[in-house]
Amino acid sequence: MSPIAIYHEHPDWFKPLFEELNNRGIPFTRFNPAQHQFAIEEPKPNFSLFFNRMSPSAYLRDGIQGMFYTLYYLKHLETLGVPVVNGYKAWTFETSKALQLQLLQSLGIKYPKAHVVNHPSQLIAAAEGLRFPVVVKANIGGSGAGITKYHSIEDLKAAIAEGNLDFGVDHTALLQEFIPARDGYITRVETLGGKYLYAIRVYLTGETFNLCPADICQTNTGVELVRNACALDAPKNGLKVEGYTPPPAVIKAIETIVQQSGIDVGGIEYIVDDRDGEIYYYDVNALSNFVADAVNVIGFNPHHKLVDYLEQRAGIKAASSRLVHA
Repeated sequence: MSPIAIYHEHPDWFKPLFEELNNRGIPFTRFNPAQHQFAIEEPKPNFSLFFNRMSPSAYLRDGIQGMFYTLYYLKHLETLGVPVVNGYKAWTFETSKALQLQLLQSLGIKYPKAHVVNHPSQLIAAAEGLRFPVVVKANIGGSGAGITKYHSIEDLKAAIAEGNLDFGVDHTALLQEFIPARDGYITRVETLGGKYLYAIRVYLTGETFNLCPADICQTNTGVELVRNACALDAPKNGLKVEGYTPPPAVIKAIETIVQQSGIDVGGIEYIVDDRDGEIYYYDVNALSNFVADAVNVIGFNPHHKLVDYLEQRAGIKAASSRLVHA
């Protein structure tokens, strides 16, 4: 049996995946995108499947050299005919919030109004026609990195004058309308194989923009959850979570987004505007972690279904997998 290749740089996020693969006796090998090399002339590597779990927030963990390199390597593998989960197309959308919004625009799906800029000097002109408050959001982010909120044009001008705005690794940012969340929550929908898997409501607190579901350690009633990822660096953000089933129209829109973006495993976030009740989709994630302590939040372990999917994509017929849900 050829191994499944798991391509990741974060040390903790994927421990539940590795555990499930080990439980089923499925061989896998791990590669670090931040320290990697390949030969252009090499033959097709002996992987049954290549699972891309690179994170756009890797630059926060000394992994910036893996960001654009991953695009080249994914294209290389696909050219050789290696089956890839979350391949070149998915990673292209994962590493550009501007491209994500362009996709939503082309699909007729509502998103918070935004303008794309590549220099702080352009922010005041870009603010024309936008409702305040606004956020400046790095085009390549992840885990809430590179997002700052401004309540007025004066606040934005002051930030420009201070000269400490950071547009991220590609020097591109969105100036985007901030949407006040009705009832204080956003909804995150996880998908697998282009289809709805589950959804959670994340109850917001303070000014945090890091909504990594594996970092959330309380239910909406305050019950502590067992964290199954982000174990070493998860912030104590006070966020609370509950399982939720969105309306059919929302599920259809989200499935369309992930199918059109080439995302095999990912999550989409949306918000209900407290001012007018409109739904806005605002974040497309190819690197999406499952919620911590999932069984107590959504009623099942999504890693079981994830590995079922990986088995199917890899063509693996493991007897152990037939017993895992018994």
